[in-house]
Amino acid sequence: MTIAIYAGSFDPITNGHIDVLQGSLRLADTVFVAIGVHPGKAPLFSFEERVELIERVADEVFGNDGKRIKVISFDGLLIDAAREVEASLMVRGLRDGTDLDYEMQMAGMNGKMAPELQTVFLPADPAVRTITATLVRQIAAMGGDVRHFVPALVADALKTKFKS
Repeated sequence: MTIAIYAGSFDPITNGHIDVLQGSLRLADTVFVAIGVHPGKAPLFSFEERVELIERVADEVFGNDGKRIKVISFDGLLIDAAREVEASLMVRGLRDGTDLDYEMQMAGMNGKMAPELQTVFLPADPAVRTITATLVRQIAAMGGDVRHFVPALVADALKTKFKS
């Protein structure tokens, strides 16, 4: 059984994340979505809210395959979280050359610390390449329509979050 881990803040999950998850499900039997939790950072959505959004999106978008997606948190090195869930693949999404430069450095460092883990790069579909959670949050905070960038249930959650 092949296990992959896909890490990020997922604050919120976007169509770009979904694109990477779709590719991850083709490579692995189980994909752990690892939400980075850092005490010094204040995310828009709590960990619990992000878990709920990811699980609902997985169910809505992937149907039965969504059950192969598990959500966990981590607050240290990703390689340690990968080892805990017995992952053999670390999935990283790439939007552009800037991402590639950074991710290659990270893959090199991770490869030295955890040679048993293979980093896999998944290029983003051109339709979702420009999407970042940061920009989605900024647009939503200013009352903009983010339905082109996130699933409807996430757009609704953002709208609710910014009303309060």
